Amino acid sequence: MPLIKDGAVAEDSWTTVGEDDPIPGGKAVIVGLTRWKDSADDLSGHNGPLGVRLKSDEPPELIAKDLGRFDLIALEFPNFNDGRAFSYARLLRERYRFTGEIRAVGDVLQDQLFFMRRCGFDSLELKEGRNVDTAIDALGDFTVAYQPASDEKDAPVKVRDWASN
Repeated sequence: MPLIKDGAVAEDSWTTVGEDDPIPGGKAVIVGLTRWKDSADDLSGHNGPLGVRLKSDEPPELIAKDLGRFDLIALEFPNFNDGRAFSYARLLRERYRFTGEIRAVGDVLQDQLFFMRRCGFDSLELKEGRNVDTAIDALGDFTVAYQPASDEKDAPVKVRDWASN
């Protein structure tokens, strides 16, 4: 699947490992929350970067005490009308001060990419068949932000004084 990281197409060095699959040594691996909970001690000894994938019904509080062990957190968008991962990314950045990579996975839609980035995502995994060039262009759809967010963009918008007209 195509990966956009820091606004450009990137090589994906991460391998998602299933619940019962062997963990390849020395490689960057992403495990599900259940696997992490069942094997945290063993996985902590992994000799490569470690990531965890959270489903939309698995909030970051479930891994808050373990955040220092992860290099990447993948947040799942199961469908277009489930936006909990937006909130989870912002919580990870602002409440938990997670500085590693936050990746959007699943039903990652072009219309939402700009907002994903503002909430704290720095990599976006697109489904096969999605146009990478238009997705990258969508990251710049808006040039002005009205509210501050996790991407630390200022909100330099002047509000027109409607009462003076």
